[in-house]
Amino acid sequence: MSLRHAVLGLLVDQPASGYDLMKRFNTSLANVWPATQSQVYGELARLADGGLIDVAAEGPRGRKEYTLTDAGLAELRRWLIEDKPEPRRSSALLRVFFMGVLDAEQAADYLAKAAEQAAADHAALRQLQDSLDWTEQGPLTTNGRLALEYGLRLYAMQEEWAQWASSQITSAAE
Repeated sequence: MSLRHAVLGLLVDQPASGYDLMKRFNTSLANVWPATQSQVYGELARLADGGLIDVAAEGPRGRKEYTLTDAGLAELRRWLIEDKPEPRRSSALLRVFFMGVLDAEQAADYLAKAAEQAAADHAALRQLQDSLDWTEQGPLTTNGRLALEYGLRLYAMQEEWAQWASSQITSAAE
């Protein structure tokens, strides 16, 4: 996924300023694809230069409200249909491959910490799930729920796997 497509997607339903987009980003996509304010504002400039968004209105203090162009919507659709997801890289699994340089206690400790982190991430998503108003209807709400469920299941699996792997390391060392 690219920040470009995240911004285009957030502009599908309604125009927004950079500030509005950051608020939407932080309440929806931040758990999937974090971005800083400077990254979002830089991307807005590139999208406008590329004709994928327009400045629909300008307000006080240089506030600009952006809207998606037909070309921007076409690019978002093209990306959704034609681009294959980027290959997945996991620094955590890369570390697992090289844990042979650690003693069993260090390796088991690493995996126990990975399980703790997955549990904390799972709890944070549960808290997010409980804090949102799911009665609101719309594509971002529906698809946001699907993405949230993916995250919940992924973190639950990561915790379970890390606990299992830690026990495997401990058993092999005994």
